[in-house]
Amino acid sequence: MLRAIIFLARKDLAQMFRHPSTWLWAFLMPLLFFFFIGNVTGGFSRPRPAAERIGMLAPPDAGFLAEHLERRLLQLGYQVERVQDEQALAAYGRRLTVPSHFTDDVLKGKQVLLRFGRSGQGAAAVYDEIRVKRAAYTVLADLLVAVRDGEPATAEAMERLAAVPQNIQVAVAAAGRRKVIPGGFQQAVPGSMVMFLLLVMFTTGGVSLYEERTLGILTRLASAPISRGAVVAGKWLSRFGLGMIQAAFGMAAGTLFFKVDWGAHLGAVVLLLVSYGALAAAGGMILGNFGRTEGQVVGLGVILSTAMAMLGGCWWPAEITPLWAQKIGLLFPTGWAMDGLHRLMSFGDTPLAVVPHVAAMLLTALAAGAVLARRFRFQ
Repeated sequence: MLRAIIFLARKDLAQMFRHPSTWLWAFLMPLLFFFFIGNVTGGFSRPRPAAERIGMLAPPDAGFLAEHLERRLLQLGYQVERVQDEQALAAYGRRLTVPSHFTDDVLKGKQVLLRFGRSGQGAAAVYDEIRVKRAAYTVLADLLVAVRDGEPATAEAMERLAAVPQNIQVAVAAAGRRKVIPGGFQQAVPGSMVMFLLLVMFTTGGVSLYEERTLGILTRLASAPISRGAVVAGKWLSRFGLGMIQAAFGMAAGTLFFKVDWGAHLGAVVLLLVSYGALAAAGGMILGNFGRTEGQVVGLGVILSTAMAMLGGCWWPAEITPLWAQKIGLLFPTGWAMDGLHRLMSFGDTPLAVVPHVAAMLLTALAAGAVLARRFRFQ
């Protein structure tokens, strides 16, 4: 019986590779999605620069308080770059303008206006505004401390004050391991792999089974000395083989061309994809077995695979969605696969963390296989 299963699988796989659509959707389209989506979303995963540039326009007569303001900005992590005019200042995403006679006016008790501008909006812009205000208020506080004993405010006094260690220190430590949500190719490559593997299994895998039944190939196969279970196993094995070739191609392309890091547990990643491919192959056969028309099989295959890809986190990281949406995603095989891949590739979890994912997919695949073994339609 094993020889019959392997023979059926080999012939079936060769037949599927004769269709141009198999090459298009299993290999070409995933590459295009890797490149396009990875580049579009790449900015979300790039690390923040060690020093954020800020352009500072301060005239020569701004005085030593402008120098002290620059010093405080440096301490807050900014890379301060002095410019000479408004035209040069406009090239910066963060722009700080210090007025003329800044030091003299402050020492005379006059109100002085610092102008800060930033390109873009959102939480990052608010954070920049808070930091710049903090630097300005710190300069004012330093000045008050410097003159509290009646001593004149000088550049040397401000420098000495800046060098004094703070009496109050804040100890910062991580409360736990931080989840770095994947983006760019680290999200696009596994997400597109999961989506297109399901799409190909649901369309090519389902339609080819429907065509064999329509053309009478399965009817003739029913008269051969081979059991129903062996037929189902052979058909499943061919689709599973196609899915594994597709997954291996995606992993190789992701590694060579897009520098994807598959994490420290490559074996667990492969096992997760194997279990997902087993379930996807069985799901495609379910569609092909019970579909009444080719249009019905293709339509349901496309709708179901794209809907599950969207809800399961293939198009964007599920971790950026609300908690209720993440729970909905875990109702689908795509959600199981993407959650497991993120755990292994991006969150540093051990293979034990994906045991429930692998078990759920294999058990569901076995259940689908049991249904097919009992209800497989030869005509």
